[in-house]
Parts: sequence; structure tokens; C-alpha cells
Amino acid sequence: MKLAVFIYEFPPKIVGGLGTYGAEITRRFVLNDHDVTVFTMNDDVGSMPVREIWRGIEVHRPLHIDISDSLPDVISEDIKKWGRGQRLFGKLMVYNYLSAAKLINDLIRQEGMRYDVVVAHDWLSAMGGTTVKRETGLPFAFHVHSTEKGRTMGTGSGVVSNIELRTGKMADLVVTVSYAMKDELIGLGFPREKIQVSYNGVDPEKYNPANVSKEDIERLRAKYGIKPDDYMLLFIGRLVGVKGVDKLILAMPHILAKIPQAKLVIVGVGDLQEYLTNLTAMTKMGEYVKFCFDFIPEEERILHYASCDIAVFPSFYEPFGIVALEAMSMEKPVVVGASGVSGMREIVICCGPEQCGYHIDPFNPSDIAWGVTSALETNNWATKLGKNGRKRVLAEFTWSKIAQKTIELYQTIAKR
Repeated sequence: MKLAVFIYEFPPKIVGGLGTYGAEITRRFVLNDHDVTVFTMNDDVGSMPVREIWRGIEVHRPLHIDISDSLPDVISEDIKKWGRGQRLFGKLMVYNYLSAAKLINDLIRQEGMRYDVVVAHDWLSAMGGTTVKRETGLPFAFHVHSTEKGRTMGTGSGVVSNIELRTGKMADLVVTVSYAMKDELIGLGFPREKIQVSYNGVDPEKYNPANVSKEDIERLRAKYGIKPDDYMLLFIGRLVGVKGVDKLILAMPHILAKIPQAKLVIVGVGDLQEYLTNLTAMTKMGEYVKFCFDFIPEEERILHYASCDIAVFPSFYEPFGIVALEAMSMEKPVVVGASGVSGMREIVICCGPEQCGYHIDPFNPSDIAWGVTSALETNNWATKLGKNGRKRVLAEFTWSKIAQKTIELYQTIAKR
């Protein structure tokens, strides 16, 4: 198949899970002999190539045009409330429409290139995808990785929610990342018959504990002041409200009551950095909670997983939770939020012979503590949970399997 893919994040610009997903799955498409053209964001100064081949993928990054002077006259009051976020909205509009024009006018009409399916990921690229659909009639697949309502716990932008819903209704296929998300989309008015589920994945060769040396693990633990007989608890992710990091900090006194040698390492960036620092000081947990306010490269992320004893992700809203897969692939037990929209509830088996972690109520610090202390009750039990997690990844969540499932979904609309 020949695919035109609109995605906001793509290497070298990776902000979160969407960028990781885009890089991994398009690479698998190419390895399976499909042809992929990606349209993604450039930076403000246009320092990245506007057209290049990256790992067999043709990548287009339109140069940014500043439309901030004209934007206040044409955007809704909803967007005006964003303050400095208005600039981001303007950049997204430029990226979407320049990319759509490049595909329609240059690649299709002038260069004579033909595509089977146009793909857009989240609202960030939805305007480009719908424009191409309207102009060319190409089959259109819209991937929804999260929703504005869910991300903001119901307080987000009505404009963004409308873009999501309109795109879902216009698309020939809506692909989402979990059955929990499918239920959410149906509740928001997305056409039930268009929605299909295709999970995210992980590269188990890259995320393999056998590849990390004992010396590197000792170095990282020492960096955080974690002794050989301490238990290292790890959170990696954006430091925003829905991730439940504050509740994890509040769980630490309960955890320490049973495991006094526990230490929590929190890695990430986000709006809550100052709040989490103050909360740690207020609860007198400074000795036990260590921060790394940075977006670390993948090699360092893998080393953090290898160095920890357990990974904890108490999200209130997590459509999928690729970090849980990464930890499982590194043979670590995981404790995950299982309330509301939680794809991690589908990833992590919480009982029976294939158990690889625990489901907890992310709003309840004592329940988070229960999950952590139960997993670390004995070394043998934690090891068994970790081994089961990697087995599950190998059986169900490799990028090769996920890419094949996604291509099969695209083929259903290409044939139509």
C-alpha cells in the first residue's frame, strides 16, 4: 500500500508517546514493503529538512509562516482563551494546510503520485487529513490516541472537541488504541460502525533487560542515591494532572510503612513540576522522592526501566499507556491506574497464572501503596511478574504484530 500520513510528532521531534508510535509503526510499514509519506511539523526557524528520506520514509516538513497578526480576527472566543496557546493553534493550522496543499497540488497533481489511504493522527493533524479527503476523495483513516475531553478531565476546548468529532464523522475508518477508548468515542458521538481497535506496541529487542550492563544500572541508581538493598520505584511520563503523580507521592508514606527502603524516582516534564516539588517538601518526602525534570533520550529511558524494581503509572485517564508496555518488556512488574478510560487495564493482567502487575484506584493513595507493596512482597514474586510481563509483550504487543493489524484495517477502506 501507499500511505500519506499526517502526524504532528515525528523524529527528530518527539514530545511524547505519539512521536514514538509514529516512528515505530511507519518503520514497520516500510519493512513490510509498504510505501509511506509523512507530513509533520518543522520548527519555528525551519532548521529541519523540508523534504528528506528517513529510514526509507519520505518526510515533508513545511516551513512555518507566522499568521499570529491575522489570527485574532478569525478564531473563536474559545481559542482566544488559550493565551499564548493561540500561537500553537496558528502553527498547527499552517502545518495542516501547507501539508495538505503539498500533497494535493505538488505530489498528486504535478508529480502524479498515487496513494491508497490518507492517515491523520489526533486533532493535531485532523485538518490536513480532512482537507485531502475532501479534495481527492482518498479513503481516510483517523487515529484517535486520546480526546480533548479526556485529557483535560472535561475542562478542555470545545473547538478541539468539535474538530475531533467532525473528523471522526468524515473519516472512513476511526482507529483507536483500546476498547476503553472505543467506548469513550461512542459516548462522544463518534460513529460506532467506523471504530476499530489497534493497540500500540514496543520493540522487545530494544527494550530487553539483557542489553543493559550491571555497571550502568549501578551508576544510575547511585545518581539518585539509591543503595543496592533499596527498592527503586519508577514513574516516567508527562507531569500533568491526569497522570496521578501527586497521588503517587501521597502513597509514599503508606509504602514506607511496609517497605522502609523504598525510593521513588519521577522522570518527566510538565505543568506540575513546581507543585510536585512543593508537595514532596510539604509531606517531608524529600529523602524518598527524587526528580529528573527532563525529557530523557530513549537509551536513558531503557536504563531507568532496567534499574528500577517496579514501575508505577497511576493515571486517571490513559487511553493506552505505552510506558507500561516498555516496563513489561524490561521484565518489571507494573502497577497501573484502572479507573475510567484505561487502556492499561487491558494491557496488564492482574490475576491468575499470567499475572504481570496490579490494577489500582489511582485516586486512592493507599490503594496505590497496596499495589506496590503486594508486587514487592518477595523478590521471587516480583521476578515472576516481570517475566510474565515480557512474555505477554512478545505474544501480543510487538510493533510487527501491531503494524500488520493496522495495515489490515487500512485495507478494508482501500478496497471499498
